[in-house]
Amino acid sequence: FAAFATEALGFSQLFPGITNTLLTLDSNFRLPLYREYALRMGLASVSRESCENILSKGGANGEGMGRAITIVVGGAQESLDARPGQLRLVLRKRKGFVKLAIRTGADLVPVLAFGENDIYEQLDAKSHPYIHKFQLMVKKFMGFTVPIFHARGIFNYDVGMMPYRRPMNVVVGRSIRVVQDRHPEMEYVDQVHEEYIAELVRLWDEWKGTFAKERTEELRIVE
Repeated sequence: FAAFATEALGFSQLFPGITNTLLTLDSNFRLPLYREYALRMGLASVSRESCENILSKGGANGEGMGRAITIVVGGAQESLDARPGQLRLVLRKRKGFVKLAIRTGADLVPVLAFGENDIYEQLDAKSHPYIHKFQLMVKKFMGFTVPIFHARGIFNYDVGMMPYRRPMNVVVGRSIRVVQDRHPEMEYVDQVHEEYIAELVRLWDEWKGTFAKERTEELRIVE
C-alpha cells in the first residue's frame, strides 16, 4: 500500500507519467462505510470489469495510456503461507492477470516485496489442521481469509498485534511487453506467464543475498 497507493516511496518520480491504482477484493466495496473509506484511499475493485475499465479509459490518449494497476496475484490463498524466512507465491495456475494484460495491451511488471512476511508470526497449519481447514472454507465461500497472526505489543516485544520492526524492501523488475489481442491463444498466455515467473525468479536470485539474508528456504512458486 505504501509503495503503490501513496507517494511515500516516490512512485511518481520513479515512474513519471504513470497513474497507478491499487486493487483489492470486490467484496470490500459491498460493506457500508468501508466502501467509502476504500474509495477515499484511492483503491479500486480487482474485478475483471474494473481492471479493463481502468486500463482502457482515461490517460494521455483517453484510451488508458499511462494508466496502471497493482494486483496482489496470490491474494487470500497466499496470505495463509506468509511466514518469516519464507516466500511462497501462489502463481503457478493463476493466469487471469496475464490474459487481462494481453487483452488490454498493458505491459506486465513483476514486483517482489522482501521482508513483508517477516513482520508477523502466523499459526502453523500443520500444528492446527482444523483451524487451517476452517480458514480455507472461509476463503472458498467468502473470498477472503482470516489469518491468525501475532507479533509484538506497544510496550513489549513478545506478544501483540503491532508488527515487528523488520525492514521491507520492494524491488521492481523489468517490464514484460505483450502483443495486444482481444482473444489471445492459450499458448501465448502460457508463454507470457512463464516469462513473468522467470523474471520473479531473477529478482529473487539477484536480491536475496541483500534483502533475504535470514531466509529459511528459497523462493517457491506454488499452485
